[in-house]
Amino acid sequence: MNRRMVVFLLSRILFAEAILMLPSVLVGIIYREAITWCFLPAIGVLLLLGLFGLKKPRNTTIYAREGFFVVAASWVLMSLFGAIPFWLSGGFDTFWDCLFEIVSGFTTTGASILETVEQLPHCVLFWRSFSHWIGGMGVLVFVLAVMPMSEERSMHLMRAEVPGPVVGKLVPRMRDTAKILYSVYAALTMLLIILLVAGGMPLFDSICHAFGAAGTGGFSVKNAGIKAYDSTYIHVVLSTFMLLFGVNFSLYHLILIGKWKNAVQSEELHVYGGIVAAAVALITINTFSAVKGFGLTLRDAYFQVSSIITTTGYATVNFDQWPGFSKMTLLLLMVFGACAGSTGGGLKISRVVILFKTARQEVRRLLHPRAVTVVRMEGKPVGSDLIRATLAFFLLYIACLATGVFLLSLGEQDFLTNFTATLACLSNIGPGRSSCCSAR
Repeated sequence: MNRRMVVFLLSRILFAEAILMLPSVLVGIIYREAITWCFLPAIGVLLLLGLFGLKKPRNTTIYAREGFFVVAASWVLMSLFGAIPFWLSGGFDTFWDCLFEIVSGFTTTGASILETVEQLPHCVLFWRSFSHWIGGMGVLVFVLAVMPMSEERSMHLMRAEVPGPVVGKLVPRMRDTAKILYSVYAALTMLLIILLVAGGMPLFDSICHAFGAAGTGGFSVKNAGIKAYDSTYIHVVLSTFMLLFGVNFSLYHLILIGKWKNAVQSEELHVYGGIVAAAVALITINTFSAVKGFGLTLRDAYFQVSSIITTTGYATVNFDQWPGFSKMTLLLLMVFGACAGSTGGGLKISRVVILFKTARQEVRRLLHPRAVTVVRMEGKPVGSDLIRATLAFFLLYIACLATGVFLLSLGEQDFLTNFTATLACLSNIGPGRSSCCSAR
């Protein structure tokens, strides 16, 4: 392993984290909060560590092994330093609580140990929500966008960071690809902020909730979460944008360059839209109440389906009280997740499609042993390497799920609570059976 290159990359990532803390300091200054100083020690240490990235090593070779190590190490180090402002602010009981909160933020899981969030200062609330926005696209994609790197090194880092079965370039240069991704990400976030403010949500609340929706995380600045804003307009806008952030970002690039027909014809997009439409219709029918009326029932179903399939985790209703059919539908959406190349979690729709088509192919081979069948995705044949990688990912997903449930069973909770809690964290959703409104 090229250790000097690994140290060089990690130091640059830590330097980037120091820069990303500055907006929180600005928020604290705007609101004249004395506790704003809690960011300064972390920023100082991060800047000092960033000095190791000033001199590029002679050997800049980096392969997949270094790429995966840098990704894993960067998330650990960023979480440790990112928890420092929480700890110094005095709003958390222990450092482990702070670490849990920031890890939940960076991984866009959205689970929280806080019972009341409104007591936290604005600068801390901003950093808490901003961690979603940082983690949604990935800090390494940010580093690729703003710092020059060779195409070979960039590709290994991008492949290790970006979720989905395949990773490709939108344009010849990987750095330009990262810039395009962040430009779309930032533009959609800004548009969402404007629409929320237009709907009557305060500017600070709009920014924080836009971060949560963009990163598909789920942190809120209100104890009651999105339910605190009893506005159909706000619920529908957030629902729609959560779905938009769950779409493969490469499709937005195709639209921007005029190839909107190719984007609209995406097989993964069709499956994604079909699953959402079917889930909303089924849950609306299953949870319909004459007291609430069809409109409110449809609104709640649309919001929760959008929130769960994109693994955002925002909640407007206690869906633990829904009928078993609706809860099972949401459970399946937790597993499916959003599209590949999006900020959502879960298995990804593309993997689900490949798994389904592979299973169908094997059944056909049993019925017609001499038939020649090919698994296709987006109209193109899927190679055996990709199928094998998808199957391996699915098996690891199930193994991690089983391990998590087994470890949680050592506690006092029932099996269903342990299962949904593990699934919610594994798919980066946040709320499980016992905490359906805790993603705040």
